[in-house]
Amino acid sequence: MVLIGLVGLPLVGNLIDMPCNKERATFAHWGKEYGDIASVSILGQCIVIVNSAQVAIDMLDKKSSIFSDRLVLVMKALGLTPYGARFRDYHRRAYQLFENNAAMKQFLPPEELETRRLLKRLLVKPEDLSTPIRRTTGAISLRIIYGYEVQEEEDLFVELAEQDMHQFSLSVTSGRFLVNLIPSCKSLDLVRYVPDWFPGAEFKRIAKMWASTRSDLGGVDTTAASIYAFFKAMVLFPEVQVKAQAEIDAVVGIDRLPGFDDRERLPYINALVLEVSRWHSVVPTGVPHRVTEDDVHSGYFIPKGTIVFANIWYGDISSPKGLFGTENKEPELDPYKVSFGFGRRVLADASIFHLLCYGYCEDGIVFEPDTETTSGTVSHPALFKCTIKPRNEKGLFAASTRRES
Repeated sequence: MVLIGLVGLPLVGNLIDMPCNKERATFAHWGKEYGDIASVSILGQCIVIVNSAQVAIDMLDKKSSIFSDRLVLVMKALGLTPYGARFRDYHRRAYQLFENNAAMKQFLPPEELETRRLLKRLLVKPEDLSTPIRRTTGAISLRIIYGYEVQEEEDLFVELAEQDMHQFSLSVTSGRFLVNLIPSCKSLDLVRYVPDWFPGAEFKRIAKMWASTRSDLGGVDTTAASIYAFFKAMVLFPEVQVKAQAEIDAVVGIDRLPGFDDRERLPYINALVLEVSRWHSVVPTGVPHRVTEDDVHSGYFIPKGTIVFANIWYGDISSPKGLFGTENKEPELDPYKVSFGFGRRVLADASIFHLLCYGYCEDGIVFEPDTETTSGTVSHPALFKCTIKPRNEKGLFAASTRRES
């Protein structure tokens, strides 16, 4: 059966239909119009949009041997390794390191240390929420991956990581750089001869700027986006903050800060980790996959080389009824399984739990920001104002100092 989707123009196909921003909303609309599996074509390049959690799992997880390849990106900020022997070797090594909670215990001390430092940074400059969150998530990644301790003031490696994640988010956005989607442009020899002034050749100017920024810190931006979304949610839903604070007070008390050893006794906080992931999907359209061989899925023929986007944005940010854009869907039992795309995400889960748990050690002002989010592969809540105040400043500093010494 032939894939169903938008009718395109001769030669260019759906070139003018591909969104350059708020792509998740456009994909959700296509899902309502054409079903869970919709398709478009750009200059002969087949693109499939998946708007169903179950279909995405069946396709990208259960058939990962042929759906795990990545795009050959002309505008790539990170080395998105194609599926093959090299990728499998990387995956095997990472899996051995992060395969279960027991293996993860070696990384908990630096996470606790950097999270406590975050509390101090918030007290020094409480009006600036985004910067210390980004610094903390970057510091955790640099410590775990490279053993590098971030400097308290401006740190070059943190700045490079932030630049690179911003570039990565833009480079894999569906319509941001059409040069990535046009098959003939995959040849760098051809792209080289496109003049800088040519309409649509903005990618050449940006590529020169990106050339000096290359790193490998994939967890920085997504974790920071989740933590920032948590603070925004607590401003929007103060009654949830009250319940969470009550649980921490009952389990942990007021004389110390929470730790990972308390996690099993904090079911409400654990539920909030999942809910923040559902409420704000940090990678709403996922990182695009590429099919390595012909396949038939649910009766639809999917040719080799097809690009697949899994739209995990659920449409209405105020409604918990579903994760995806299509209507009348049952909620996911575990939204965390798809909120970061498809694959293992144990490390981020630990980081988010700790940062969310500590967030309840402060009280935010009553202020209602909007629920707008940024475009791009990695989605952040729109900036908002919030003042952080500790309930026990002396106790907070004392507890942090004891654990750092």
